[in-house]
Amino acid sequence: MRRVYNILFTALLVIGAPFLLGRLWLRGGWRPGFRHRFGRYDPKFKQAITNRHVVWIHTGPARELNILTQLIRAFETRLPNAKLVVSTTSTASMQELRRHLPSQVGRIYFPLDRRSWVSRALSTLNPQAVILTDPDMWPNFLWRARHRGTPVFLAAGRLSARSRKRLERFSFWFRPLMSSLAGVAAHSEADAAEYVRLGCRSQTVRVVGNLDLDAANLVERRRLDVPALFRQLGVRLGAPVVVAGGTQPGEEGALADALLELKKSLPGVFLVLAPAQVQRSRQVGRELEARRIRYVYRNEVMRHTQFNEGELDCLLLNTTGELSHFYAHATVVFAGGSLAGTGGEDLIEAAVLGKPILFGPRPNQSAELAGALVSRGGAVQAGNAAGLAVPLAALLSNEARHLEMGKKALAVAQESLGAINRTVAMVLEHLDEEVYVAPAP
Repeated sequence: MRRVYNILFTALLVIGAPFLLGRLWLRGGWRPGFRHRFGRYDPKFKQAITNRHVVWIHTGPARELNILTQLIRAFETRLPNAKLVVSTTSTASMQELRRHLPSQVGRIYFPLDRRSWVSRALSTLNPQAVILTDPDMWPNFLWRARHRGTPVFLAAGRLSARSRKRLERFSFWFRPLMSSLAGVAAHSEADAAEYVRLGCRSQTVRVVGNLDLDAANLVERRRLDVPALFRQLGVRLGAPVVVAGGTQPGEEGALADALLELKKSLPGVFLVLAPAQVQRSRQVGRELEARRIRYVYRNEVMRHTQFNEGELDCLLLNTTGELSHFYAHATVVFAGGSLAGTGGEDLIEAAVLGKPILFGPRPNQSAELAGALVSRGGAVQAGNAAGLAVPLAALLSNEARHLEMGKKALAVAQESLGAINRTVAMVLEHLDEEVYVAPAP
């Protein structure tokens, strides 16, 4: 099986190399660290990890940055003498790592899954443990880690529908890989059962709670002065603000229609719209224009930009890493993807920030949290896209109600905090005795 995989991987790599290199070229910034993809590192990085106990954390998309940041903080507290190294696969994610991670944390690209390159990377870093926050299973990497006796942990929490289908479709390959994991951090008992069904050993799966809840509970979330930005945009002081995060195709139009309806009774209402895919921003802008909604792109707001009060209806976020700052100043948060049935992730950050939440009929990726929020009075569920204006108007026009709902949402979120520390504790149990572990704070 390994021979078949390596033949197929090499063939696909050769065939796809021109396409992959072309994408890297178009995105730019691909040269720094390019050799990492082949398990080769510069002398400065090698010197930084020499005679150090390395903990290797692999992360995926930029949306996982908050989880990563909290994991790093927890590991630095418990492993003060260790060297933390973070890897990613895309240049966009690497730019985020370079921008946000502390300088003492190593940053590398994950090696391409060719046997010799993976072996070289693992031999150079010689990690005490590898933590994956992305559920992608790279066979050669996991095979080699198991051969070396390096424990590998999965801290993705919950599998997406896409990842689950891939693991099921190629179960003949992935089941042995899942069984090789030293530990798996699951959100809930249902998620734990799903991991076991896909091949993980039951004794390695641990229910830790919702990692995203801890990740949303960040202290350093005031880098962007949102009130000052709102003043630049001419948003009236005290005006109701709806922040819609992670929206999918079709949802922006529904929110725009709801905004037009809301303006009849709440003229100062303002919408912050953040599509899940930034590259769709221009398309979303055309939808707003078709409805004569006055908007501006976030990246067009400069230091000297100033609009008159009431001149705009909407801010369209076409940047990354800023959404949580706007959540903190929302009157109501709408969870994108819950109308289309592809999301609901934004329930987490909004709940931790104590914001009342509105979502659609299919919050697939946060179903348990959604149910708890609705039953406890921290959120409202709309039946369909046409039914957004009525619950929004009820929340925005009643300050006492939306403040009380925010408190209830926060109470639900706080009950599930602690998942990050439980995940770190699971990893620490597998480290060599020679590694110094500080007492838990």
